[in-house]
Amino acid sequence: GHDLFCVQLHDSKLNYYQQPQDIKESDFLKFSKKYGRHSFVAPSQVQSSFSPFYRAGDPILIYFDSSSVLSTLSQPVKMGSSGLCVDGNPAGFLDSKSTSCTRIFANLSKSCITDPALDAASYYRDFYVLKVPISDTIVQSMKVIYEIEFSGTHGIQGVSVWFKVSNISGNSGSTLQQRFTFHFWTRTLSHTLPRSGNPGYITGAPLLITNRGAMQHMSILRSEGHGSCSRFLRHTVQFGRNMRTGCKLGLSPVLEESNCSYTQQKLYEAFQGMKRAGDLAITGSAHSTQAEEWITILIQNCSVQAVNCISCCMIPMTLEIQILWTKVGLLSNPQAQILGARYLYQCHPLKFLSTSTVPLTTVVTFTDMTEWPEPPRGQPQIHWKLPFDIFF
Repeated sequence: GHDLFCVQLHDSKLNYYQQPQDIKESDFLKFSKKYGRHSFVAPSQVQSSFSPFYRAGDPILIYFDSSSVLSTLSQPVKMGSSGLCVDGNPAGFLDSKSTSCTRIFANLSKSCITDPALDAASYYRDFYVLKVPISDTIVQSMKVIYEIEFSGTHGIQGVSVWFKVSNISGNSGSTLQQRFTFHFWTRTLSHTLPRSGNPGYITGAPLLITNRGAMQHMSILRSEGHGSCSRFLRHTVQFGRNMRTGCKLGLSPVLEESNCSYTQQKLYEAFQGMKRAGDLAITGSAHSTQAEEWITILIQNCSVQAVNCISCCMIPMTLEIQILWTKVGLLSNPQAQILGARYLYQCHPLKFLSTSTVPLTTVVTFTDMTEWPEPPRGQPQIHWKLPFDIFF
């Protein structure tokens, strides 16, 4: 009839321009019995279609085991000019970004205990992250940072979450700004990483290292806009180019003598990053399976305790990456290759309970060790006269 019309969801060519009749909510059941057959589908009956693997921008699915609810991993964002937090924004796969927003609390003391936004456990407890977005497969298993490792079409390999908390106080009507970060990373396979030369290194090409058997680029600390050390963004070390970077790293508010080794370890991890260097490629075309094409990086760490200071901890504050290289091969086409490399940490005593931030510096130096041979003698000239029997 002409009293109702149907909407074709998946065919843009079909359009009905008839003016529909206004139907009240009380009359809908009557029309549904008269005209409703397969055209009427309740929203709860619509089956969502899932891809066998995540695509860039797809929402990351999570599963609440206690309530059997499928949802998405959310990243709060600010809304409007006020910048207030909106919690329902889904995080996109491979979309690494940081957001910040403001929350307003009428009673901060009460909200600190009851509000899920201030409870670190609400960001990771009682749910699983789906490895691939298939609805019938469930994986068994302030500052919020989600770190997600993926492997191509094989999906998500692991998820970890980090928190940076601080004590706050205030009266009614207090505001709090929170920061949320999602970071995606993968262990790059050696055959997918471009060469840095063939065979010798090209000036400006990334330095190749191995990280747990996988080939990666050597990187150093990088500062964010406010001067603090970025957890994920790092500068790539380029062959033949000296570099120097600096940033500030926040430490635990309470430093105790018992956790000196722990503090040292955290600083070493910050200097080296997630792509921790194991071996260094001698040439730009080194293959990860050829052991003779790699050299071990020498590492000189700090001693645990400071000299002549009982309540101090020797911590690394400067990392100097020293790389020796040379040119080999023909004089007409010399090839650059690395002779050796060393991580040299310069350590300074830090008194406990004295500071919450530490300035860190990284220096990269390349030293040319090429030993050039004596200049060749002059080439034979065409007009030279030789004895008749010289080749006899």
